[in-house]
Amino acid sequence: MFSKLYDKIKEFFLNNYRFLIFLISIVIIFNIQLPYTIEAPGGYINVTRRIDMDNAYESKGSFNMAYVSEVSATIPTLFYAWLNPNWDISKNEDILLENETIDDLLFRNKLALKEANNNAIMVAYTKAGYNYTIINQELYVAYIDKDADTTLEVGDLIVSVDNQKIKSKSDISEIIKSKKSGDKLTFRVLNNDREYERIAYIKDIDGETIIGIIIYEMLDLDMEPSVKIKTESSESGPSGGLMTSLAIYNSLVEEDITNGEIIIGTGTIDAKGNVGSIGGVKYKLLGAIKGKAKIFIVPNGENYLEAMALKTKNNYDIEIVGVSTFDEALEFLENYNKKS
Repeated sequence: MFSKLYDKIKEFFLNNYRFLIFLISIVIIFNIQLPYTIEAPGGYINVTRRIDMDNAYESKGSFNMAYVSEVSATIPTLFYAWLNPNWDISKNEDILLENETIDDLLFRNKLALKEANNNAIMVAYTKAGYNYTIINQELYVAYIDKDADTTLEVGDLIVSVDNQKIKSKSDISEIIKSKKSGDKLTFRVLNNDREYERIAYIKDIDGETIIGIIIYEMLDLDMEPSVKIKTESSESGPSGGLMTSLAIYNSLVEEDITNGEIIIGTGTIDAKGNVGSIGGVKYKLLGAIKGKAKIFIVPNGENYLEAMALKTKNNYDIEIVGVSTFDEALEFLENYNKKS
């Protein structure tokens, strides 16, 4: 019985080997990952719907976060991107910081998203006249410069430096400022639930004492009314911070600052309400156009100039608003509502 089955399988392969080779080749071509990232026009995410707040005021319109679509680089997608003027190809090494891996980048961007959401909460609650309390702070090493002289690793949770308990980034900054070039710092850190001792040596760069790392500060906040920001596991990065802060603020105040409009935008936000630049402006603007938004809010400076150039070139019917702070974005929306 088994010999007959074997003979049939062998006969099938002998008669169809060319087709099987072709099929295997197609599977390989479509699935092999190349060391490139392809950026393409994205869409937008309704941030207003993601704000889960007790007794939130309702909104007739919505605040939306523009995003860039990233496509895995395979031979077919790379070829299509080469032909499509709205798709751009970047080497993976060009989107990474020096001395950074893809896994490090993903970790850093996850931290950046959490930090951006915390900043959005603090800015919105402060502006709306509500209080919040920081109940816990955690400091994570997110990047290590190639010239840093340290045993610290990306992902380390910093507990203490030179036996001083660390509660904020400013604590570390003050310790570093008190040292001179060549001094050694001893860190106690947690990584994967294990405690380690790490060291870092101070360097003097242009008169500034540094150890060559980037730290992200994760906060646990307590506020009334309570709020949760829903995110997808695939999402990362800080570029939705501004729109998230506006959506939270709009849930806290009686006046609906959307005026019933679909408002799409992008930009980072820090704890003081400053708006920072982002990447992929042209893709995000194309997403806003596809979403038929009347207003596209973008960071001032190069981001605004790039968006305006694209609008002029293609005669897009959309109002592009450049802002440097949360207050500027809010002022525009309040004045826009009065004109309407």
